[in-house]
Amino acid sequence: MKDTIFYPNLTLNVKGILREFTKPVVMGILNTTPDSFYAQSRIASVDDVLQKATEMIADGAEILDIGGYSSRPGATAISVEEELGRTTEVIRAVKTAFPEILISIDTFRSEVALAAVLAGADIINDISGGMADPKIFEVAGKYKCPYILMHMRGTPQTMMHQTDYTNLMEEVEIYFRNQLQKAKGFGIKEVILDLGFGFSKNSDQNYLLLKNLAQFHSLNCPILVGISRKSMIYKPLSLTAEDSLNGTTVLNTVALLNGAQILRVHDVKPAVEAVKLVGFLNGVSG
Repeated sequence: MKDTIFYPNLTLNVKGILREFTKPVVMGILNTTPDSFYAQSRIASVDDVLQKATEMIADGAEILDIGGYSSRPGATAISVEEELGRTTEVIRAVKTAFPEILISIDTFRSEVALAAVLAGADIINDISGGMADPKIFEVAGKYKCPYILMHMRGTPQTMMHQTDYTNLMEEVEIYFRNQLQKAKGFGIKEVILDLGFGFSKNSDQNYLLLKNLAQFHSLNCPILVGISRKSMIYKPLSLTAEDSLNGTTVLNTVALLNGAQILRVHDVKPAVEAVKLVGFLNGVSG
């Protein structure tokens, strides 16, 4: 069991400062969008964001992921200016209030990534893996930001029409190898992989990836899993996103058992508890 639960410590070089975590990390989701798929995650004002950030940090979040562009299937596209307006002020406020917390900017646009980093963001979380705007690699490389590289086909508007694969596991791995090579060519030293659960994948494909998550450790990058309250959980159970916390915790536990090192979640406390309990299985307490 010691060889299969919990992979090596997560180490991130953030803007030249080494941050090491001895157990998997929980990333709290802060959506500054009016149309995210989980209604209760939508936050309208800076004050509300700060209140939610305070709660998440108290519950054990090590990273806060701030996004102003809804990536749910079929979401309405917004302008760069609108996305900037939803994110930069919020990032600046959170970083001022909590200077030690790591902040990731959830965007696929280089302009937004740059503004976010200058406002205080530490990590770039790109759902397109550099496919939508390759200049985002330049930003991550120049400012020495860890980069989260996700697998997706198409855009949030078209991705669910692109779920045909000849060999899903092989094609996702090839995609990662190609994009990793490009990212490293821009000087990006820290890359985290996100398999993109729910992005250009149907339910069966999501479960196949989760079951075989450990296969992607051959790429020698930390793995982030973001399945919180997604349809792969609530649709098979005939529930809604609002009713899927228990299912989320179950699948986050499976992800941890398969070596996930970051859990991206709406509900921080249950995820932190899952990390602790899976840690006890491997003789890691605290």
